[in-house]
Amino acid sequence: MNRIKTRKELTEKEIMNLLKQNREILKKYKVKKIGLFGSHVRGSQKPHSDVDFLVEFKEPTFDNFMGLVFDLEGLFGKKVELITNGSLSPYIQPYVEKEVRWYEA
Repeated sequence: MNRIKTRKELTEKEIMNLLKQNREILKKYKVKKIGLFGSHVRGSQKPHSDVDFLVEFKEPTFDNFMGLVFDLEGLFGKKVELITNGSLSPYIQPYVEKEVRWYEA
């Protein structure tokens, strides 16, 4: 059963505004900075596109990672792909770094 209720397509600006309005989520999970990348930055998102984030934690724990995924999926009403620098493939890293839009928590 899918617990994520898909909502209308969000723009990059709307996603960044929602992050700003919900800063307490980022503080709760000790996020240092979070960056949006992928189809929502390029403007090529589709109705069922996930939201891609590159994240850096002040305290990188499993609970912080999974809690952040869960809360962001609830906030955006979409599946969230959360990637840390350590898990980013060296093959796609240059592309992600070129387009990522950072939000400092």
